[in-house]
Amino acid sequence: MKTKISFPVILILILSLAATPAFHVQAGNSQPAWHVLSVPENTISASLRSELNQLQQDETITVIVQLRQKANLPSGTGLRKADRVANLIKALTTTADKTQGPVKKVLDEKQSQGAVKSYTEFWIFNGFSITASPDVIQELASHPDVFSITSDELDVVPAGAAQAFSNPEVNVSLINAPALWSMGYGGQGIVVASMDSGVNMAHTDLASRWRSGANSWFDPYGQHPASPFDLSGHGTWTMGVMVGGDSGGASIGVAPGAQWIAVKMFNDAGTSTATAIHQGYQWLLNPDGDPATDDAPHVVNNSWTFAYPGCNLDFEPDLQALRAAGILPVFAAGNGGPSANTSYSPANNPSAFAVGAINNGSSIYGLSSRGATKCGGSAGVFPELVAPGVNVYTTDLGGFYTTASGTSLAAPHVAGGLALLLSAYPDLSAGQQGDVLKSSAVDLGVAGPDNIYGYGRLNLLAAYQQLSGAPTATPIVQSTFTATLPSETPTALPTQTMVPASPTPLPTYTSTATFIPSSSTPLPTYTSTSTFIPSSPTPLPTWTASPTRTATLVPTATSTNAAVTALHVGDLDRASVGATSKSWNATITIRVHDASEQPLSGVTVYLNWTNGVKGTASCTTNTNGTCSVSKTISNRSASATLTVTNAAKASFTYAATDNHDPDGDSNGTTIVISRP
Repeated sequence: MKTKISFPVILILILSLAATPAFHVQAGNSQPAWHVLSVPENTISASLRSELNQLQQDETITVIVQLRQKANLPSGTGLRKADRVANLIKALTTTADKTQGPVKKVLDEKQSQGAVKSYTEFWIFNGFSITASPDVIQELASHPDVFSITSDELDVVPAGAAQAFSNPEVNVSLINAPALWSMGYGGQGIVVASMDSGVNMAHTDLASRWRSGANSWFDPYGQHPASPFDLSGHGTWTMGVMVGGDSGGASIGVAPGAQWIAVKMFNDAGTSTATAIHQGYQWLLNPDGDPATDDAPHVVNNSWTFAYPGCNLDFEPDLQALRAAGILPVFAAGNGGPSANTSYSPANNPSAFAVGAINNGSSIYGLSSRGATKCGGSAGVFPELVAPGVNVYTTDLGGFYTTASGTSLAAPHVAGGLALLLSAYPDLSAGQQGDVLKSSAVDLGVAGPDNIYGYGRLNLLAAYQQLSGAPTATPIVQSTFTATLPSETPTALPTQTMVPASPTPLPTYTSTATFIPSSSTPLPTYTSTSTFIPSSPTPLPTWTASPTRTATLVPTATSTNAAVTALHVGDLDRASVGATSKSWNATITIRVHDASEQPLSGVTVYLNWTNGVKGTASCTTNTNGTCSVSKTISNRSASATLTVTNAAKASFTYAATDNHDPDGDSNGTTIVISRP
């Protein structure tokens, strides 16, 4: 459809161009308060343009409008957190106040005519959330101050967490959090924030750690405005990893001395909008509405992504603002693995810090997303770091506990770890925080940074030692143990006593090795690499092992390695297409994992259709561990249910209780698919 523009409209646009300042220069300062973005070739996004074409002129739609003028964010170098945030808010609000006038004038006029239903002004990015008719949106696209117009509707999901079973303490010890606790750094004086589904206030491990007050909880939907609430449990899981205590008999949180606040970015239906997310980030920078009050959080965890891998920079201005305030935006990398080039936004944005997932044996989680990515000019590897994210024990709804897996659980390990480091060094900039996390990480995979493990596994003790200038302890000995038969639990474990080289006397260090199969094949080789951590903060010399020991482990002849030979369903995905007057087609994709959460090929999966549909089906997994089944269903059935009844491969046992689904659209065993 061609749009005709009359001469009066052209004249108005010319006058608007002449009247709108390209930038504002402060008195006595040659630097502009903002810079101007060049107008993209297509101001309205392609997906939104398609939506607009389907609307009637009396209908309205909500969109996000970003203006061309963008604040020059102050570096904040050398400033305390409170001053850094106050200067940032001033820069952002000044730009918004000085540049939004021309567009607001148009919106007010159109609102008086009934063509604009409502609009919300933002300063965390310079723009608006506008509910208006298609004609108004088309007109705004031609305004000289408008940089982009995108849909408010988003397809975002929690970054994946599914129930399983595991030891509750191993993940916290693996990242050396207890070493900082022993020095007195538990997160005291630090506030961590969650952008998630909310938090369950009924849990004793979380309720006492809420900062409390109107500046500590924000529900942009107004469904639960007074106090924290969580319907899905996802936000409660991630918060438990960050700050959970030991009420259940084990220390489950990385920073149990920290306080928390939260934004409920998902509504009770489990969906979100761009408006709500922008409102959430803006609230985090100024929770009580007073820039002079130091109530912004120190750390923000984001265990969510867009629903599909790719590059989307809608929230990059918000993340840039967080960084300028000294807040490192920690993101779950996403659950798109095991293939390469499966990075998700916003984790792959230049201003985000992406975290992948490993199991407690430091092997990559099968679904953890991998790079490379150049989203928005991003350089370097993706993810930046990995942390425990498989069978993590944490808080759940109703005051109980659960175990969960996914990069959603890995990211809060890093967020909680930052709380520990910031309790020791509270004025670190966002750049300094990211740099020390990467430079101190335990390298995994191929030597050096890579697009699977990033810079390696989070190592909080090494990060603290770098910041303090203390010498770092070095790994002492690597011993290899072979077994004549596979064994789940070796009966004889060697004990190594570490003797300092000099000076003496010094404490004695003892390491007891744990043996983990390196593959799923029979008769695996067991390998133990021991890292020795001083029990006090006093600098200690390099330690040597005396002696280095090699042991042969011989289990009883009847023993079996059940952990290695177990398999389970790790993901169920659904798609419904091709609806006609008589039928529609349903397709379910199944992914099978071994006990280490790695995709497993050659597994035959058996399934059963119910809920108004009858029949059985089966498929065999490929090298990616996936297979699919399809069924044509009568329109008389609005939905159908598919249940995994068995999964079989020679030498493996089907562990149905371990079934899970990282995106939460099933329980790993049963999935419901609806007619399109």
